[in-house]
Amino acid sequence: MRNKPNRRDFIKLAGLLPIGLVGPRILQKLGRRASVQSDKQNVLVIVFDAWSANHISTYGYERETTPNLSRLAENAVVYHSHYASGNFTTPGTASLLTGTLPWTHRAFNANGTVVEPFTTQNIFGAFQNHYRIAYTHNPWANTLLEQFKNVIDESVPWFSLFLRSFNDDLIHETFKNDDDIASVSWARNVNVSDDGYSYSLFFSHLYQVLVERSVAAYRKLFPRGIPSIASAHNSFVLDEAVDWTAKRLTEISQPFLGYFHYLPPHDPYRTSIDFFDRFKNDGFEPLDKPEDAFTKKIPKANLSKLRTEYDEYLLYVDEQYGRLFEQLNASGVLENTWVVLTSDHGEMFERGIDGHTTDTLYEPVIHVPLMIFEPGKSERVDIHTPTSAIDLLPTLLHVTGQGVPDWVEGKILEPYAGNNPDPNRGVYSMRSNKNGKYSPLTRASISLTKGRYKLHYYFGYEDKNIPEILKLFDLEADPEELVDLSTSQVSITAELLKEIKAKLTDANESYLHE
Repeated sequence: MRNKPNRRDFIKLAGLLPIGLVGPRILQKLGRRASVQSDKQNVLVIVFDAWSANHISTYGYERETTPNLSRLAENAVVYHSHYASGNFTTPGTASLLTGTLPWTHRAFNANGTVVEPFTTQNIFGAFQNHYRIAYTHNPWANTLLEQFKNVIDESVPWFSLFLRSFNDDLIHETFKNDDDIASVSWARNVNVSDDGYSYSLFFSHLYQVLVERSVAAYRKLFPRGIPSIASAHNSFVLDEAVDWTAKRLTEISQPFLGYFHYLPPHDPYRTSIDFFDRFKNDGFEPLDKPEDAFTKKIPKANLSKLRTEYDEYLLYVDEQYGRLFEQLNASGVLENTWVVLTSDHGEMFERGIDGHTTDTLYEPVIHVPLMIFEPGKSERVDIHTPTSAIDLLPTLLHVTGQGVPDWVEGKILEPYAGNNPDPNRGVYSMRSNKNGKYSPLTRASISLTKGRYKLHYYFGYEDKNIPEILKLFDLEADPEELVDLSTSQVSITAELLKEIKAKLTDANESYLHE
């Protein structure tokens, strides 16, 4: 790794972070000092958004994107065929947190919410004997955490770990019960819109000066721009979020359940200066794949550039996870803490498609990392059977000695289940972002992975002039999903399609007359 003796010292000294102003006031009200109970175990779920397992060198990717993770994996259970239940934040996160599939929790749409039972029937409600703390950079994931707030002891405000001027923090803190309205009003009166318009040019100019002062020192550390949610007013530094998380986990009561959902490596892909241009002109040539029916017509050169920027961003994520793990280990937190590392969905740069705003369900966009670090274990176990995001909740309940509720649809993962995995078990992923929350599923993308085979099933896309599509791939022989076997392996295709349609019939039954 490149020499970087002063970067974090520089970060800590540079600029004014709102967490330094707002955070202590929140923590004084919400915080409870730790009282370690060695007989009870903590659970810590770490999610890095849009992290594709297909880009992780620990899983065999050609570029070395995860040197720290490869080192830490020697003490983990490593799941090689783990799938998100959706290909974007809302369904993927909702499934991870509820232990149910999208057609059950019904959080289909961007910024969507789950149906009523799952506002309490979720990981936070299930761990009611733990101190429950949650944070996310992602506003869509935050919508779900807001839904679950009655079963969360400490829901850390999503804006509190962003780089913002004191004016933003003042608005959020002053109008906690009317945050959305206050934020919109502030934006209309002060922020300059894309066309240069605001109700008050004077205050708008003043605001821009304050924002610039608060982030200026960070610009040289991030050559492609400070990490953000597509807006200069929502920038953040992952280093600071990691440091805050590690510190906070030493202060709260034990046993705790922690859920921390960081935005990187989600786009825009803005790595730190330490990894900028690390893979530029490295000779790596990704496999050339034909355009898909859902192509966005992104030129191959553009896809290659985005892939390289994404891969360099992964180095930053890998570094920060390594730092978080080291801090928690040094503090003693890991002595009685189960740590889960995963993602809500993946990312793709092939077939004319970039990112994850796609109706397709190819491996890069749903195949995500999963590693479980068990307290006191110092050996690696590799699991290759297909697993699902919905399996995390029952597994974590099981390993901490708690019962699994009957509403959970996932299975206890190997090697903790105590018996052999079901070779006939199907793992589902789904996208249905245009479907009504309380309506039958009439337009969706569904994949079913069972054993070595994976069936893609797309229906309801008449507006795109795309008929019903079936594609079958043998993932063992063809992990890149290049050879469609749906017309040559007719019986396997029919069997898997029958299973999908039976699931759809059951899922739609309660909504046929809504």
